Amino acid sequence: MRLNKYISETGVCSRREADKWIEAGRVTCNGQSAALGTQVAEGDEVRIDGALIGVKKKPIYIALNKPVGIICTTETHIKDNIIEHVGYKERIFPVGRLDRDSEGLILLTNNGDIVNEILRSENNHEKEYVVSVDRPITDLSLSMMASGVKIMGERTKPAKVIRIDSQTFRIILTQGLNRQIRRMCSALGYKARRLQRVRIMNIQLGKLPAGQWRHLTAPELESLVAANSRG
Repeated sequence: MRLNKYISETGVCSRREADKWIEAGRVTCNGQSAALGTQVAEGDEVRIDGALIGVKKKPIYIALNKPVGIICTTETHIKDNIIEHVGYKERIFPVGRLDRDSEGLILLTNNGDIVNEILRSENNHEKEYVVSVDRPITDLSLSMMASGVKIMGERTKPAKVIRIDSQTFRIILTQGLNRQIRRMCSALGYKARRLQRVRIMNIQLGKLPAGQWRHLTAPELESLVAANSRG
């Protein structure tokens, strides 16, 4: 098994983060400094910063209705971080992020493989949002959002866009550029007043109260695992 996969399966971090730690010289295997691509066999001793990491932990999958003001970081010294907000007894980390001013569904887990699978843009996993803007939005603007808007030097992928009322719409994305929806609105002359994510793939926010979390259901988990096996 590759070292980054072994580390992620113990729940310490994602594969991507493990690669960074390996490159930084923080990881050893059987007392020797590890390299990217190092293979780990049963009985090998892997340490991070000198601390022995254990066997694969039971996967944890949580859905949180993130309130406005909570920051999607694992850095617990940062005020209003998502880890302390959830207060889970074992180490978990968020899958992707919602910016501080946004709210709604975000997943947290100790499974780095799932993290990589959901975030990998080429997999085209759907994420659905409800957005309210500062003034009535035209049908032309909604059509432009659906076909793609140029932001940060590139055109966004086509999206599904449905009007809810004069200043609110539903948008389904298959990519996740930094502050993408807010930038799309801004490019068309609007300001996003409220941005709520209501779905990730098959996982719905539903009636989960703001600030509360729940474990994923068996059907939700089966779909995630199936998607991961295809990735």
